[in-house]
Amino acid sequence: MHHDAPQAIVDHRRGGVLEITWPDGRVQRLRHGLLRARCRCAACERQRRQGLGDAPADASVRLTHLAPVGAQGLNLQFSDGHDRGIYPWAYLRQLGGL
Repeated sequence: MHHDAPQAIVDHRRGGVLEITWPDGRVQRLRHGLLRARCRCAACERQRRQGLGDAPADASVRLTHLAPVGAQGLNLQFSDGHDRGIYPWAYLRQLGGL
């Protein structure tokens, strides 16, 4: 699995897709709803451990803000108010296989 930072990140907000281009040329298109559902913040992980599963992959949820977290990944904030998710590059690559 590659851990390199992407070459390009484009948020297609209207369409609800985050497009990531990796150094090896692979282009991923991750739905905002999927990103929200697969958040790994402490609250979302606790919900999973309690057997409540992922947050619903709501197609109406949109990214409202994304910011780099050092050289490791992105912090994503969503229209439902959720703003604690840090997504390492390796995890984003993994999500692209779903």
